[in-house]
Amino acid sequence: MTVIPQIPATVGPVLFKAACPDCRARFELSAGALRLAIGGSRRTTFYSFTCPECGSAVRKPAGERIVELLTGGGVRTLRLHTTG
Repeated sequence: MTVIPQIPATVGPVLFKAACPDCRARFELSAGALRLAIGGSRRTTFYSFTCPECGSAVRKPAGERIVELLTGGGVRTLRLHTTG
């Protein structure tokens, strides 16, 4: 008898938990609903999304761990460059 190893079920899309600072709603967003901007400093590195509840544009700082999680989850990334 030959044992064939189980192939794990395909993993569904990655969802990120988020909250809106304006309406305080909590929800899950797909990678496509988020944007990540990586700048030259902590002030210019952030992620953003539109709240699905109230429609507010939300922008939050992204430290190293958040950047790692978002990029690993397939969030589109924009690298900001300074001129000069």
